[in-house]
Amino acid sequence: MIERSSKLYGKYKGNLDAIEGGSRNPLGARALYLFQNGRDMYFRIDGTTQPSSIGQSVPNGCIRMINTHVTHLYESVPIGTKVTVV
Repeated sequence: MIERSSKLYGKYKGNLDAIEGGSRNPLGARALYLFQNGRDMYFRIDGTTQPSSIGQSVPNGCIRMINTHVTHLYESVPIGTKVTVV
């Protein structure tokens, strides 16, 4: 996001630890990183501040959700839950 939309998100480069997840996060409320056998699969389930991007092809391998939905998912589903992407 920072590289693709540097005018909008460039100010956060190198400072991502300072941005907590939540509805005020300009990059999206949450990002759930998907792993298989302890290995990062480079797929993410993430919230977005741009709902029109949901269902669109995005180059960074994200499965996008409305911020409130991904926050609920983050709070409701335990780490290690199996994810099936169709």
